[in-house]
Formats: sequence, C-alpha cells, structure tokens
Amino acid sequence: MWPAGAESLILQARGIQDEELQRFCFRVSKLLQEDPGPAAVDALQRLFLIVSATKYPRRLEKTCVDLLQTTLCLPMCPEQLQVLCAAILREMSPLDSLALSCDRAQNTQQLSLVASVLLAQGDRREEVRSVGQHIFTVLESRPPEGSSLRHLLPVLSKVLSLAPGALQEDQTNLLSKRLVDWLRYASVQQGLPHSGGFFSTPRTRQPGPITEVDGAVASDFFTVLCTCQHFTEDQWLNVHAFSMLRAWLSHSGPEHPSSPEADDKSELEGSTLSVLSAASMASHLLPPRERLREVAFEYCQRLIEQSNRRALRKGDSDLQKACLVEAVLLLDVLCLQDPSLLYRTLSCLKAVLARLGADPGSVRVLVPLAQFFLNHGEAAAVDSDTVYQHLLTRLPSEHFHSPVLAVEVLRFCTSNLALFDSHFLRLLKSCFPNLFKFLAWNSPPLTAEFVTLLPALLDVGTAVEMLHTLLDLPCLTATLDLQLRSSQTPSERPLWDVSLRIPSCLEAFRDPHFQDLFQYLLRTKARGSAERLTSLHQLLQPMASCARVAQCAEAVPTLLHAFFSAVTQFADGALINQLALLFLERSDSLFQVPQYEARVHRVLSAQFLALCKQKPSLVVELSRELLEFMGSVSGVHSGASMFTCVVWAIGEYLSVTCDRRCTVEQINKFFEALEALLFEVTQSRPSANLPRCPPQLVTALMTTLTKLASRSQDLIPRVSLFLSKLRTLGQSPAASPVYSEEDAGAIRSRATELLTLLRMPSVAQFVFTSSADMCQPRYHRDTNTALPLALRMVSQLVEKEDGVLPS
Repeated sequence: MWPAGAESLILQARGIQDEELQRFCFRVSKLLQEDPGPAAVDALQRLFLIVSATKYPRRLEKTCVDLLQTTLCLPMCPEQLQVLCAAILREMSPLDSLALSCDRAQNTQQLSLVASVLLAQGDRREEVRSVGQHIFTVLESRPPEGSSLRHLLPVLSKVLSLAPGALQEDQTNLLSKRLVDWLRYASVQQGLPHSGGFFSTPRTRQPGPITEVDGAVASDFFTVLCTCQHFTEDQWLNVHAFSMLRAWLSHSGPEHPSSPEADDKSELEGSTLSVLSAASMASHLLPPRERLREVAFEYCQRLIEQSNRRALRKGDSDLQKACLVEAVLLLDVLCLQDPSLLYRTLSCLKAVLARLGADPGSVRVLVPLAQFFLNHGEAAAVDSDTVYQHLLTRLPSEHFHSPVLAVEVLRFCTSNLALFDSHFLRLLKSCFPNLFKFLAWNSPPLTAEFVTLLPALLDVGTAVEMLHTLLDLPCLTATLDLQLRSSQTPSERPLWDVSLRIPSCLEAFRDPHFQDLFQYLLRTKARGSAERLTSLHQLLQPMASCARVAQCAEAVPTLLHAFFSAVTQFADGALINQLALLFLERSDSLFQVPQYEARVHRVLSAQFLALCKQKPSLVVELSRELLEFMGSVSGVHSGASMFTCVVWAIGEYLSVTCDRRCTVEQINKFFEALEALLFEVTQSRPSANLPRCPPQLVTALMTTLTKLASRSQDLIPRVSLFLSKLRTLGQSPAASPVYSEEDAGAIRSRATELLTLLRMPSVAQFVFTSSADMCQPRYHRDTNTALPLALRMVSQLVEKEDGVLPS
C-alpha cells in the first residue's frame, strides 16, 4: 500500500499524455546538452517516475534517448546522473535505437551500468554472451587505478541466470580461483579513512584489527559478519563474493557429480580416516572448483560459529540470522555436489539445531534445515522428525503473521512434493489446519501456492474436515486477529487494523465459555471431526468489515474449486454422500462477510450438480435429507442458487433409470413438498424480511414438478392445474408488482410449454426421462439416429395439438 503522497505522484505520472511527455523530453534534452547540474538530476528523476509508473512502455524522442546514452558513457559525469540515465534506459527496454557497448565504459562502475542496460534488452543480439565475455576480459587483467571489481559481480550473477552455458571452462576456473582469494584471504585489518582537507596530516594511525559482532578481536579470517569502521577493497569483494557464491556453485556444479570417486569419498568420510581425508582435501593442489567448495565449506563453518555470538547492535543480530540461513543453504548445495562433506556438515548443524529451542529469533533457519534433511537425511541416517514437527506445528501457530516465513514454508512444501516420503506426507496432511493459518492471514499472495498444495493434503480422511475449514476460513482470519490483539504487548507494533475497535469480540475470545470453539479453530492438527461454529459467526460478526477478513473471503471460491477438482479424483460413494450432506448443512451456516455467501453458494451449487452427475443415485440415497432441506422457505431466499440446483437435481435424477431403488412413494413425497413450496413462493407477497423468489427458481420448480408427474402419471392433473394458474401470472393487477414483465413472461412461457407436453404423457415421459445414451454427441449429430427423429416427431405432434398444422 503506497503512502498517500506517493500514490498521488504515481497517479499524476500515469496521467501525463504523450504531447506533454514530448515537451518534457525536449526540456530534459536541453538540460543534458548543457553542463548537467541539480536541475538535470531533478528532471531525470521526474522522467524515471513517468516511464516506470505505467505497465506499457512510454515513447521518448530519439534525441532524448541518444543523449541519455551519451551522458551514461561520459568519462567525468556525476555518478547520480549515470545511475538515473541507466535506470530510464532499462525501463524503456527493449530499444531499437540502442547504441551502447561495453567498450565505451571508462571504468568498472560505468561498465556495470552499461551492462545492466544491455542485459535488459532480452538477448536479441546476443548481448548476454557479449557482456559476459567483456567482464571476464576485465577479470583477467589488472583493473585501472580507482576501479573496483565488486561492481561487476552483480552483473556477472545476472549473466549466469540469463545464459548458464555462456562461460567456457577456462573462464569458470578463473572465477573460481578469484572467489577463493576473495573469500579466504581478505585483509584482517581495518581500512584507512578517506583523508583530505586542511587538517589532514601525513602521519596517520595504523589501522586496527577487525572485530566480531560481540566486540572481540577476530581471531580467524574475514567474513561478512566481521565488523570495522572502514572496509578495505578486498573486504568489500569478500562480501560481494559471498552474496553470489550459492548462485555460482549451483551453476558450476561438480565435474562428475555421480562418479564412483564421489561415492568412495563419501564412504571414506564415514570411516576413521575422515580427518585425514579432510586434511588432504584442503590442500592447494585441488582443481579450482573443488578448492572453491572446500573454502566455501570453511566459510560456512565460520559463519555458524559467528552466529552464536551475542551481537552488540540489533542490525548485526539481524545480519547473523540472515547469514545463518544462507550458510545452511550453501551447505546443502555443497553436500549435493560433494557427498564427502556430509558428515562434517552434520557436526556443524548440531549447533544450529540446539539454538532452535533457545532462540525464537532463529526460526527462519528451519526451512533451510528441513530442506537439508530432506535431501540428505537418508544418506546421513539422521532422524529429522523433530525439524519437520517444529516446521509444521510450532512455526505456523506462532509466526503465521510473518509473510516471509509463510511464503518460504509453502514453497518448501510445494516444490518438494515429489521428494516427500509417506511419513512426511502423513504429517503434512495431519497439520493442514495449522498451514491454513498462513493462508487465512496472507491469503492474496498464498492462494496460488495452496491451489498447488491442496491435492497433496487431501484424502478420504481429511476431505470433510478440510471443506469445513475452507468454508470457515474468514472466521479463522478474524480469530487470528483476536489472538494477536490479546497476546501482543503494547510496546510492539500492532499487526492488525487499529482503526477497527471490537471490545465485544475480545471479551468473547477471553470468555471460558467459548474457549473450546476458538481452540477448535486454532487447532494445530486435524481431528477427523468438525464443530458447529454458528454461535461463533454471531460473536465475530463485528469483524466482518475487517479488510483482512474480506480479502480472505475473496480467496475461498478459488480454493473451493481446487478442492473439488482434487477430491472428485478419488471420492467414493460414501464420501460423495458426506460432501453432499455438508453442502446442504452449510448452505445457511456461513460467516456473513459481504458477498461471501453468494460466491460460495455459486460454487457449492455447481459442485452439487457435479456430484450428482458422478453418482446419479445420490438423490435417492439422500431423499430424507433433501426433503428436510426443501421444507425451509428461508433457504429459498438466502441461498437461491443452491436451492435451484438442488431442485433441478431432484427432477433430473429422481427416476428408476438413475437408481432402481427409486419408488413411486418417493416421487410422490418430493412432489408434495415441491408443490407446497412452489405455491408458497408464488402466492406470498414480498417484504423486507421475505424478498421475492427468483424467477429461475420458479421455473426450476415448475419443470421438476412436471418431470415427477411424467414418472407418476397420477400426478399429471395436479401439476396441470397449477401450471394453468401460472400461465396467468402477472396479468392481474394484484400480482404485477411481484415480477417484472420480462420475468413474468418467462414463467408464463415455461408453463405453456410444460402444459403442452403433459397433454401427451408418453411423449412427456420420453422427453423428461431420457436414457444415458441420449447424452452422447452422436445422437445429436447423426440425423439417422433415434433422437433427432423422435424430436422431429414430438415437434410435429405439439404443433398439431396447438393447431398450427392441419390435422
């Protein structure tokens, strides 16, 4: 969410028309042709805002684009101007008139800016390979005085991500050697401050040693967790090299990852000779990539040791946690490439595991640890159940409000589905209520992840409980909000909407009488049963207007579609019955968020018909429950779409062709219930408490009654009498305000059609109770089959009956 001032500027930038933009480009061109100063910086900042505020590319004058390129490559141009010119050119990419080249760069910083523009062109003229070759040319030679290679490392990482095969063997070895030097042999003394000015003297104090985050003098090599007042150039290169190390290791990989020698080294590590092997591996005679892996392993060991120190500043403490996460991720890559490092790594990770219980701030390392044990647990013969339990139980319960952790946990689950064993899958399924806390609190960014994950969480045992949980997801969001309001101390930054004041909801959350219901919503594992939460819906109603609750409610229909798409793949007859009953039960028991009920009803009604199609005997088996559902007129108005689909399903599937157990007695019972319902909804006057019945439901009731009468022909006189009355609907002044002329006309037209068919009972039975074969496309396409002939015959008979054709 942008601040009000920033949003206003963005809207102004989007509203600038092309003519006004061309006039502004002329002004920018004039400023760049002169000696650029503060006015040029201000104009370029405005131009960058204009070209970056819209999704579609803006067109700039060719003169302006050429001047931007020229300014970018000027040898003595201020750095701020060059950065702005490069940013604008990147936003305009791809450019047909681009004339930039890495050869025009005067120093490494300028080269990094020019390369960033070239890489944004989409490799139309092999810019990526050209940039990579030029950077390696600079790496092979000594950089000019005042130039730093650290500006080129981010560009090199981008080249690797865009074109992994662009580097040759000698270039790969060169960079590996340089990374070894930068990572392992950076200076352990602090850098000198920039001297200058009137009071500067040639005699300066000798720089002191680097320190650890706890203030102690560093006794080992320099890492990103070392502190000092001024950094030397090689220390900056150490930091930049560490930031690209994992990407480089993943790109370069082992020479022979599956060779027998690697397996032999892994076995040797597990033997008593592991120490001797480790010592020999650390020698300088190793090939460059193996040497880099050894140095990277030592670097990670040092970071893990440094992360145990008590930092003096909060910024250093946050950096410790981030470096610990990166160290575990690096160790995972190293062990995948070189199994001989596995047992040494496990001894390092014991210290990390010990910290999890003592330091709540170390939770972010849980996901990398779980990934490591998933990749190597079987080879290392380590019981990783503690890490998995912590990841799926405590972490979602205590940190559901952390969007970073939510994304990392969900991506870990979705990206490793193929690697999970049966034990982990059982744990994952049992913990789905806990994972749904991430979804309830962070629904917009996590909806797609859960759509991917839902099929893995579903089975016959969890389907019903999960459907209840999905329908109550906005209720869970409101409960999590209350939990934070109740537990967070006043000194902490509130994570909820402070403008929403809900003292009654907080009192209910703390009331022991409702604790069982709230604890059911906040459960960490599936229980195999569901609680009725209608009373909670009433208590939490003041929170229905909360923005987070409304966002969660918008995501539920998408998740329901994913749920049903997965569950129909394995649902048996018993589960289909349970789901259908749940539809009927929950259609009038939903948290009253604006528009939520209508959206859910649309999904449930469509899925009820899909279940009936999958199991045609469903209506006969659930006849008693469906009759009870039809007995409530309130459901007609609160869930018209659901009610309409149920009525249609009764008419379609309550027949002997769908289930031989169907009896005339059942047909008569449904007929009487639907007849009474149709009479009530057509004869009652609409009011504030009882709105009018939708015309779609009226026509569905009429059609279903006619279908049932065609299967039990003793009912034909009753339905014919009723349809005759409906043919005059809306024609009397008393009934005209109930339906519009269009709706009333549709009802009268349907009544006329149905009456015409009922005059020939055998034809009506043929039309309304067709066999399953009639649904095959060939019965509609082939004019020689029985169905087109029958339809033509029925059409002629109906027209004769109305006197359209001569007898």
